[in-house]
Amino acid sequence: MDFAIPAEITATLAEIDAFIEREIRPLEQQDDNIRFFDHRREWARTDFEGGGVPRADWEDLLREMRRRADAAGWLRWALAEEYGGHGAGSLEMAIIREHLAHKGLGLHNDLQNESSIIGNFPTVLMMRDFGTPEQIDEWMPGFLDGTRRLAFGLTEPNHGSDATFLETTAVPDGDEWVINGQKRFNSGLHHATHDIVFARTSGDPGSPVGITAFLVPCDAPGFSVDFFWWTFNMPTDHAEVTLRDVRVPASAVFGRLDRGLELAQHFVHENRIRQAASSLGAAQFCIDEAVRYANSRVTWGKPLSRNQAIQFPLVELHTEAAMLRQLVRFTAWSLDRHHHMEVTHLVAMCNYRANRLACDAADRAMQTCGGVGYSRHMPFEHIYRHHRRYRITEGSEEIQMRKVGQDLFGLSRK
Repeated sequence: MDFAIPAEITATLAEIDAFIEREIRPLEQQDDNIRFFDHRREWARTDFEGGGVPRADWEDLLREMRRRADAAGWLRWALAEEYGGHGAGSLEMAIIREHLAHKGLGLHNDLQNESSIIGNFPTVLMMRDFGTPEQIDEWMPGFLDGTRRLAFGLTEPNHGSDATFLETTAVPDGDEWVINGQKRFNSGLHHATHDIVFARTSGDPGSPVGITAFLVPCDAPGFSVDFFWWTFNMPTDHAEVTLRDVRVPASAVFGRLDRGLELAQHFVHENRIRQAASSLGAAQFCIDEAVRYANSRVTWGKPLSRNQAIQFPLVELHTEAAMLRQLVRFTAWSLDRHHHMEVTHLVAMCNYRANRLACDAADRAMQTCGGVGYSRHMPFEHIYRHHRRYRITEGSEEIQMRKVGQDLFGLSRK
């Protein structure tokens, strides 16, 4: 079995690094754009007076980064050639995402915004796999030029992990559907044009069948963005939404009627393995920075790194990162060869362990670097606050472990 990174991917990583140094680093440094990444980052990014959402100048910078990446052929790297991409598979994307996160904070790959020179585009893949021919023709150009932007409305005030009990309903009325309900942590609504709203259209509470996804315009009458939840890591784009008699045409049904959770599963599997790879890269960055600091810091007349109390915790984290790296890459390789539901337990393993590792590594790096590690002049607090989110969102640790347990004990087969 060959564990080496394929030569073509190694060459791609070198080209990515060259592009970053040529196009992205200079943009990051000009006009004091570094304020979005140094100790001022949270304040520079957040419109605190405007509800806590991202500031316009911050999103303008991200937009320019994506424009340059797209012009150079990188932004759509994971998309099929018919959409201007390279068709990179899960293994290649996992390696790239880890590589970018391992480089630390920067405009090249801002995990807080899921914004990167190598785009993720889960909604494009959802449309490709679940959209009707008419929807694909209507939506794909807008996805790629930024004029169509989708938010994701699954979680509700009374239901998070227990999504099959959601209370939002959609009932037919002639050739329209009427939607009523609420959504919580409805991410991306500060700039979305449409929202993917999951609503029960048939069946009983708790049944995975009977939930349908709808493409709902954010300016539809009765669609209300009530406020944005302020979170551990700011800015926020997590909205509280109310839908009161929102009417959409039959053409707004996204995917199969009553089978909307198929889309949700597709969405999270695409995101979870790439998120795991990014968390792994961020964890390795924290480990490496802590080692660098420990080697340079002199205490009691000798390098801090001479103390085994400093060495051993970082050794354990470094070992876990090495083991997790192989699991992430094997799982990504398997995703390229099998239906995603066949390896869902492996994706869950990667995701919950990698997200926890990123938090543990950031915390240990703070401890190793002492007071300056705790300060915002080093990146560890930002990394911790961001990655702590992923131990809850897109499937909490407990839900991921439950999925692994179902496979381990044969419960999913029953």
